[in-house]
Amino acid sequence: MSDTKDNDKESLRETINTAYEEERLVAERREKLNKLRENGPAFPNNFDRRDYAGALTDAHGDKSKEALAEETISVQLAGRMMLKRVMGKASFATLQDMSGRIQVYVSDDHAGAEAHEAFKHWDLGDFIGVTGVLFKTNKGELTIQAKSIRLLSKALRPLPEKFHGLADPEQRARQRYLDLITNDVARETFVRRSKIIQAMREFMTGNGFLEVETPMMHP
Repeated sequence: MSDTKDNDKESLRETINTAYEEERLVAERREKLNKLRENGPAFPNNFDRRDYAGALTDAHGDKSKEALAEETISVQLAGRMMLKRVMGKASFATLQDMSGRIQVYVSDDHAGAEAHEAFKHWDLGDFIGVTGVLFKTNKGELTIQAKSIRLLSKALRPLPEKFHGLADPEQRARQRYLDLITNDVARETFVRRSKIIQAMREFMTGNGFLEVETPMMHP
């Protein structure tokens, strides 16, 4: 009985600490947002996306490092920053859009010291826009060498812990948006479901059926 009470107390303490830490992070991000507003529009809407991570990977993922260097493929895409590794005058980030993920390389030499310094203060979950050239690292990973990089939208709440995501089934159902952000399997399931429903609708329509809404839930 004593062990049960101790476990309950420990669980409650962990929940309180987690909630406190999240509120602290939200406060820090709101402060960053306030500073962005002082320097101009905090949510710019003049970035035009031309490319998608999944399409770039399908088209150029199998090419060699040398072949990509010869082609000089310019890209421009936007997405959510899921990972970030800052290393002095050069940094790496993982950008995720609705089609997949791709690595981004940010350096003083190509993106500029000012843009790189701003990038270092951005948070995971922020939406960024990148313009640059494709290349492959020495490890063979397809990467965008950023010529310019911008913060498009500030994420005020932190994402779930990257290695575990959402483990609680009830939380996954209540916060489906977080599940779709962090869980590749869940996102792929929703994509397939949408395509299946669309195929069924097209088949029925093509065979003379009419889709209607019944008045069951209508006044």
